[in-house]
This record gives sequence, structure tokens and C-alpha cells, in this order.
Amino acid sequence: MPPYTWRSLVRRARHLWRSSLQLRTVAITVFLSTIAVTIISGYMSLSIATNLYDARKTQAIAEAQQATVSTQELFDHSVSSDGTIDVESVSETAQRTILASTSSPGGTQFAILRTPGQSTSVTMTPRTTRELDVTVITDDLRDQVSTNSGTIFAQAVAIAGEEGADPGLVVGSVFEVPTAGQYELYLIYNVRDVQQTLDFVQQTLIIGSLLLVATIGLVTFLVTRLAINPVRVAAETAEKLADGQLEERIPVKGEDVIATLGRSFNRMADSLQRQITQLAALSRVQQRFVSDVSHELRTPLTTIRLAGDVLYEQRDQFSPTTARTAELLRTQVDRFEVMLADLLEMSRYDAGAVELDTEPTNLVRLVEESLEAIRPLAIEKGSELRLVAPGGYFEADVESRRIRRILQNLLGNAVDHGEGRPIVVYVDSNRDAVAIAVRDYGVGMDDAQLERVFDRFWRADPSRQRSTGGTGLGLAIATEDAQLHGGNIDVWSVPGEGTCFRLTLPREGGSSVENSPIDLPPVDPDEPLLELSGGDDRA
Repeated sequence: MPPYTWRSLVRRARHLWRSSLQLRTVAITVFLSTIAVTIISGYMSLSIATNLYDARKTQAIAEAQQATVSTQELFDHSVSSDGTIDVESVSETAQRTILASTSSPGGTQFAILRTPGQSTSVTMTPRTTRELDVTVITDDLRDQVSTNSGTIFAQAVAIAGEEGADPGLVVGSVFEVPTAGQYELYLIYNVRDVQQTLDFVQQTLIIGSLLLVATIGLVTFLVTRLAINPVRVAAETAEKLADGQLEERIPVKGEDVIATLGRSFNRMADSLQRQITQLAALSRVQQRFVSDVSHELRTPLTTIRLAGDVLYEQRDQFSPTTARTAELLRTQVDRFEVMLADLLEMSRYDAGAVELDTEPTNLVRLVEESLEAIRPLAIEKGSELRLVAPGGYFEADVESRRIRRILQNLLGNAVDHGEGRPIVVYVDSNRDAVAIAVRDYGVGMDDAQLERVFDRFWRADPSRQRSTGGTGLGLAIATEDAQLHGGNIDVWSVPGEGTCFRLTLPREGGSSVENSPIDLPPVDPDEPLLELSGGDDRA
């Protein structure tokens, strides 16, 4: 299977694991149940095996002890009055005695071996059952048996069988043969039946454990399905409500906690639907009102403009007071026109009727034009205009009219609040985004002001004399213009240190902005800043 297929399967598995609460619940339950059942089954299997082995070992030792006693008594009673004994004949009888005393399954093999290192006048021939492999009797066991007379020893061994090695048990003891010395008696038991019993028990435990784990998993699946299905339905309904399908509701059945949750959710959805409907209606009324009022005011405003222009042109013929009144009338009519234009623009944004007409634009040239436009006002305020443009990928798909409007607003605010100090404009870009930052060193703003700086009709200091007019809609419109391009406007400000607004735009329309090429606030360049002149040809 290709590597990408494995990666795809892994990603799908991860997604399924993260997205399915029911899968995680069942998997964790089955995993923990498997561990618990394995530990319990292992303990039971080990305990049963130990008990079976100990029981067979106890039985074998008892039989070996009985066989040893019977054999010893047989040899002792076979000594004649003159002290002689036919050890070979008695040995034949002892074999039958040993076989008769072993009633356990598999306990039919035995061996009678002479203890090494003895010197006697008579020697009895060692005897074993025909099929016995004497090598199962280890030297260690023989040493223990021969050196500890009167004690019975047992040792687990492997006995060759028809289907391989079978588990076995060797039990050894010693007895004395008159005139022939010490001999060792070994009983060899094939405990295959014990192993078969243990195998059956272990197989039963394994099958039972698997069935138990499967049952636990099935029960967990059914229980979690009953509990999670209502939650899933609630989540899907909430998603539909978030997408604007306000009529969606959760089906409610029964009187349990889930049903109570469903009814509460539906009541909340009904309340939200009513409030959203009311707010939407109020918003439409408000938008229509602003739009209608703005349009209706244009006709009387045009008339006032014409009358004001006539009075302004003839102000030299009026008294000083009347001439000043004509000048004020013209100024306020200009501000009124700007306000109407801003209101109409906001109404278009609210109605979603704004379209973007982009073209590749060099933002450095656009910034230079905006700086030249506001230079007379900056000179009047005593603020020096500076431009920092390191170079790079400056062209971007933007609508130059809207970007110019953003720059005029930011530069106008910087001049009004710059306290006559320098105003620095930074322009930089990377492969994905372009950015313009306007930095002043004026009064600055505190945190409370920063939170409201983009609100409509809000001004940081209404009492401050402004040179660029101002309706309180400038930054709100600038934000809408930036977002229309897929960009954003960020602000940094510290009281007494100044303010910096940063506009970041994607280089290509339809893309998004992740990182801005300019820090906020921008890092001052190492070399001295050059004052912008009208003939600056930087690209």
C-alpha cells in the first residue's frame, strides 16, 4: 500500500476519533475492560494451574510413600531364618507391589536403581518399566534422593510422548535391600491429563473473557447511543440555527432529563428567533431611514450650497461679522456634505450593496500621493511627514479609491493628534501580504479608548479642535474597506507615546492574511529617516 494511502487512513482515523464521542467512550470502555478481564482471567488460570499441580503432586508423593513402605516391608519379610534372601525373586514381586500401589492416571512407570558408591556381597539387578526413558531422572534429583534417606523428593520433567513432550512428575525415595545395600525407587507420572484440564479451563476463560468484553462493548455502545443521539441532534440543530435556519427545533419525546433539555433548548430558540427577527426588522428600518434621510437631505443641501457659495463669493461686500458668517456657513456645508457621504457609504455597507473593483496597484505611489495631499495641513500643524519603504513586493490587487480613503483618514487623525511631532508612514510587504502603518508620537490612547476606537460616531476627544472635520465614521468606514479587501486594521497606542494604525492587505484578491510584514508598532530603521519630497521616485 502506498505511503500516502497510509497517511490518509491515519488522518481519517484521527478525525473519526476526535469527532466521535461515542467511539471514544466505547473504545476506552472496551480497552479498560480488556485489561481488567485479562488480569482476572490470568489470576484465575494461574490459581487453577497451581491447585491442579499441587493436588497431583500431593497424590504422587502419597503413592510413592506407600510404594516405598510396601517395598521395604516386602524385602524385610523375605529374609530367611539363616539370613539369606533371593533378591532377584523378591525384586520381581516388588515390581507388582509397586504397580499395585500406583492408582493415579499415568503413574505406571517406575525405576529401581542402585545408589552409586556401594560395596556389597550381593547386587540386585536394576529394573525399570519397558518404555521408560531413564534420562528423565536427573542427576540432581538422584543426588537429593540418595543423600537424604527417608525423604521423598519430586521434580517436574518433560516426558516424550506420541505428539511431542508431555508434562511429567518424577517422585523419588530410597529403601534398603538386605545384603544388597541401598536402592532408589522412582515413580514417573505423565500428567498430560492435568495439562489437558488446564488447557480446557484456559480456553474457556479466554472465550468467556472475549464474550464478556464484547458484551461490555455492545452494552456501552447501546447506552452511549441512547445518551449521545439526543446530544448529536441538539448539536445539529444548533448548527442549523447558527447558519440562519431559525425555524429548526429539537424533536422532544418523553419526560426524562433529555426531553427537559430539548424543551428548554426549543424555548431558547423561540426566544432567539423572536429577538433576531425584531433586531433584523429594526436594522432594516434603521438602514432605510439613514439611506432615505441621506438622499432626501441632498436636495436642500444642494440649495444651501448654492446659496452659501453666492454669499461666500460676495463676502467682501458684507460687514466683517456677516462675512465671517458666510465663511462659517461654507465650512459647515462642506462638513455636512462629508457627513452625508459617510452615511450613504455606511448604509451601502449595511445593505451589502458594496462591490470591489480591484486592479494591480503600487501602494508606495498611493502613499506618496496621500502624503502630498495632506502635506499643507501637516506643515500648518508643524508635523514632519516621513516615509519608510524598504522595498519588495509592493503591487497588490486593491481598489485604489478605498485604500486612498483609508490613508486619508489615518493620516488626518495622525495630524490632528500628533501634537506637531513627526508622522512616519511605513510600507512593506512579503509574498502574501502588503502593509501600511501610520505612526504618530502624539497624545496616544488608553485601553478604554482603544476598545472603542473603531465604533461608529465615537471620537477619542470630542473637545479637541480638528482640522480635518470628522464625523466619527472614518475609522468604521476604513475597517469596512479593509475587510472588503480581505484585510484588517490593527492599532497600538500608549498615552504620551503616540499611536500606530496598521493596514494589512492580501496581495491577491480572495486570499486571506495570516502575518503582517510590519510589526506593531514598527521597528525604527537603523539609518536616519528621509523626509518625503515631491520628486521621490522610490518603488
